[in-house]
Amino acid sequence: MSVNLNALKQYQSVDLRATVETASPHKLISMLLDGALGALAKAKGAIERNAIEDRTQHLNKATEIVVGLKGSLDLEQGGEVAVNLDALYDYMLRSIMSANSQNNAEKVQEVMSLMLEIKQGWAEMPNDIQIGEK
Repeated sequence: MSVNLNALKQYQSVDLRATVETASPHKLISMLLDGALGALAKAKGAIERNAIEDRTQHLNKATEIVVGLKGSLDLEQGGEVAVNLDALYDYMLRSIMSANSQNNAEKVQEVMSLMLEIKQGWAEMPNDIQIGEK
């Protein structure tokens, strides 16, 4: 059984790499948003189970993703939207750190709700903007 599980994990890893290599910048950001949401959901579950090590692992992953999203912002060309996202990502990072230190599922849920709003806005972006046309 473990051989099948290892094969599945290897397949998923190859599949993810192939998706990343061929994805548009818009799709990559969507994948990061999904990854952050998944990590936050797992962290919330870990808090509810009082699984401290798992909570920390998942919140660290979410933090890394939010740092990546923040780093992808173009503050010069992105205008007010980029500046607002930068501040929101800062707030999310502080909230994640607080959730981790306080073992607080409500803080995690707050960050998830904010991330879902960003994801929805990102998904509703017009196609011509998604591919970088002016």
